[in-house]
Amino acid sequence: MRTSSIRRTCAALAAVTSLALAATACGGTTKSDVKKESGSAASAGEADPNAPTKKGLTVGFLPKQVNNPYFTTADKGGQKAVEALGSTFKEVGPTSATDTSGQVSYVNTLTQQQVDAIAVSAQDPGALCTALKQAMKNGVKVVTYDSDTKPDCRNVFVSQAGAEDLGRTQIQLLAEQIGYKGEIAILSAAQTATNQNLWIDYMKDELKDPKYKDVKLLKVAYGNDDAQQSFQQTQGLLQEYPKLAGIVSPTTVGIKAAAQYLSGSKYRGKVKLSGLGTPNDLRSYVKNGTVEAFELWDPAKLGELAGHASVALASGQITGKEGQTFEAGELGTYTIGKDGVVDLGKPTVFDKDNIDDFDF
Repeated sequence: MRTSSIRRTCAALAAVTSLALAATACGGTTKSDVKKESGSAASAGEADPNAPTKKGLTVGFLPKQVNNPYFTTADKGGQKAVEALGSTFKEVGPTSATDTSGQVSYVNTLTQQQVDAIAVSAQDPGALCTALKQAMKNGVKVVTYDSDTKPDCRNVFVSQAGAEDLGRTQIQLLAEQIGYKGEIAILSAAQTATNQNLWIDYMKDELKDPKYKDVKLLKVAYGNDDAQQSFQQTQGLLQEYPKLAGIVSPTTVGIKAAAQYLSGSKYRGKVKLSGLGTPNDLRSYVKNGTVEAFELWDPAKLGELAGHASVALASGQITGKEGQTFEAGELGTYTIGKDGVVDLGKPTVFDKDNIDDFDF
């Protein structure tokens, strides 16, 4: 996905020149929360970029929710990287995307099992911190992917893309589809979702541009990354705001559920839907006219990059300090940014012209 051409919104993406620190996924971290932190816990210690890659490590992946298609794809990418580097991959996690206490328990278990690294997509930016800090004290390297904790609670955060890119381009996509005029709503995941909240901050800031003077954001609804709840929230939005012109959903579960509702309703093709989704989830809805265009990164490559970062940390090749670089196999060379953040790359826009080129 890093090299995939971005269709239809190339000019819009190019205009976004500032890649913000992406403090992402389920939590509630805001831009100000991140800025208050002194930096990643990884900044301490010395790295040896020439150190050999250790074999026989154990890397535990802890997604926000197991059996979620998005995380299944991401974690398979992590497995690919970890096993290719000669180490053992294991996945554990809660079945609910809002079971924060369950995530904490899994962190503690992985620490007790003396894994070499944990890659976690945090449900909450602060709730895991005590457990993760204890893991690091016990020598476990901690990578967050997709959804961040506070920077001092992990070594490296592997971000889907720059948070500012993701927030602004979702609004740009939807605004283009509604002709820059009309009422819109946001269908998010959980109210505590770190990445969702940060992206929404940038969405709201993007809407301050005079070119959106005729676009009005009415409400942010929450489906908790649950298909049924997201379906019901979509139905509720349209009952409450019958003149709604568009919905943007920055969550793969939410956008699929919204597409499902719209597809079977009188609103299909009338209420525009965009946001973050996977080609496989939305292919039929693109082809039947429910969805015109949406965007995402490649979750498999996100997990793959998290796997490479985990092994590089456990091998002592990096510590998470800004400016350090590491090799990520076929993905190429990556440089660690401020507060230990590594961006996967730009999002890709999917529409009827290119959606069949992708399978994830």
